[in-house]
Amino acid sequence: MKIALIKERKNPPDRRVVLTPAQAKELMEQYPGFEIVVESSDNRAYSDDEYREAGIKVVNDVSDADVLLGVKEVPIDALIPNKKYFFFSHTIKKQPYNRDLLRAILDKNITLYDHETIVDKNGMRLVAFGYYAGVVGAYNTIRTYGKKTGLFDIPKAIELKDKAELVKTLKKVKKLLPPVKIVLTGKGRVGMGAKEMLDAMGIKEVSPEAFLKDTFDEPVYTQIDVDWYNKHKEGKPFDFQEFFTHPERFEGDFEKFTKVADIYIAGHYYGEGAPYILTREHLLAPDNKIKIVGDISCDLNGPVATTIKASTIDNPIYGYNPVTGQETDYKNENAIACMTVDNLPNEIARDASEGFGKNFKKYIIPAFFNGDKDGILERAKVTENGHLTERFKYLQDYVDGKE
Repeated sequence: MKIALIKERKNPPDRRVVLTPAQAKELMEQYPGFEIVVESSDNRAYSDDEYREAGIKVVNDVSDADVLLGVKEVPIDALIPNKKYFFFSHTIKKQPYNRDLLRAILDKNITLYDHETIVDKNGMRLVAFGYYAGVVGAYNTIRTYGKKTGLFDIPKAIELKDKAELVKTLKKVKKLLPPVKIVLTGKGRVGMGAKEMLDAMGIKEVSPEAFLKDTFDEPVYTQIDVDWYNKHKEGKPFDFQEFFTHPERFEGDFEKFTKVADIYIAGHYYGEGAPYILTREHLLAPDNKIKIVGDISCDLNGPVATTIKASTIDNPIYGYNPVTGQETDYKNENAIACMTVDNLPNEIARDASEGFGKNFKKYIIPAFFNGDKDGILERAKVTENGHLTERFKYLQDYVDGKE
């Protein structure tokens, strides 16, 4: 069996990899007869030479590989027919911009395993970059505060070596922060990555109750889950199961935080049909205090009103005018400074690749050799033999252009 790590061709190029040189070497030693090759690339976090030094063959043609591993979407003209591919296709939520990609995958008889669909029997994702998005997102949000206020100017995350350097940099600026209040939504991988950075830089965590009613003489943050920013329309006690199965029965309740928070870090997962979180009405209110929004989740024109576009690693900050709802210079006095980079893990690509590859090596590779006894590959398979698999038949109307 031969697996190829393919070159990332989406623009802007992604520097992450599914398997690091060390991980690829370990796998070939673990499974006799298993070969891993690497398509030559000048833009990944690990160089061709690093793979060669680990004993991994670097090639220009991967058409003889059985399975092709990538991170971001593969351009249609680069897809090799009749192959098995792993990558984030960004199609399973019926994203309009990738409809043609899924059509091409079907037309070319490609078996697609989307990284996002690799789950255990309980539906929990086994491989993800979310934690690293949270790490970089928290760093970038603090950087945005410094740029907006002029209190400090720290390097972009991508200019630093790794997570340890990000932490070191944040610790230096902590003493420059006034007693600001930071609200963080989300307690999944993204939220916990952001929390870890706030903890590492020494910002005090307080309860939501204290955050809302108390004043502090130092920077503080609170981390909240959906029960703190949603409420039942009929005034009933909050029930998590009801919220996730019937979000239409709830309405947003984030306004109380907009009246006391200076900085909002959005690290939540947003489910379709759930109430919006930070609305334009909140931002127009005279008692709104939020001036910095770091939207790690980056759902465009969705639950966070300021997220009107995805920003880039090169230009990570833009301003949002709450009156017009349009983009403006983030340094304008009334502008809200927004950070909405949608490929945050790419800024610490080596750390992110190491973490992702560790789980890919642990959960996915063994499935190729044990008959997929846990059903991991079967559950993750989106297309096969030119058709959507049973689990993903709901995408048929999307493919046909009916929705």
